[in-house]
Amino acid sequence: MNVKIEESWRKRLQEEFDKPYFRQLTDFVRSEYAHEHVLPHGSQIFHMFNVCPFEKVKVVILGQDPYPTPGQYYGVCFSVPEGTAIPASLMNIFKEIHQDLGKPIPESGNLDRWVEQGVFSMNSVLTVRAYQTGSHRNRGWEIFTDAVIKKLSDERENLVFMLWGNYAKSKASLIDASKHCILMTVHPSPRSADYGFFGCKHFSKANEYLKSKGLKEIEW
Repeated sequence: MNVKIEESWRKRLQEEFDKPYFRQLTDFVRSEYAHEHVLPHGSQIFHMFNVCPFEKVKVVILGQDPYPTPGQYYGVCFSVPEGTAIPASLMNIFKEIHQDLGKPIPESGNLDRWVEQGVFSMNSVLTVRAYQTGSHRNRGWEIFTDAVIKKLSDERENLVFMLWGNYAKSKASLIDASKHCILMTVHPSPRSADYGFFGCKHFSKANEYLKSKGLKEIEW
């Protein structure tokens, strides 16, 4: 199957695109876009891949579902477009960065500045019906994004994987801990942030690891 995606990713993921599950997933997604209000815009499904080539990735942040509110999700997990109100989980991420590194809390929830530095922030499910969280789960996206995680683990080294919440933590088994840094804690959601996200210091720990490997730190 011919999928429009950045070339370094296409080369590595073509075997996934050619598998039966991906054809079934594509049929489902096309049908959903034809009959339902689905997010993000079709051209933005692989936005994260297109703006962060395989060799550029330094930090991987894993989420589960896209924001289901129209106008919020454009293909980068946790991020929202410029001028959009900052969602609660992202605000808690900013609060932890402030506590950890002393940086002021940004007025914008747009994380493109992270992406430009190699922060690959990906949901495990890449589409969703508007206002229906989880509506595209178990349709094949998870198989695909698990393959992405495995590919990064196998073919790269010295990456930082940030796994927040039980769902993201379940992906640790896909990552080779002998060649990457895995940071795990609870989800930054208001329901759980007080139980370990605040004070986790993942952002300073990530930078310490990158620095120890001779890599440029992330300007969080």
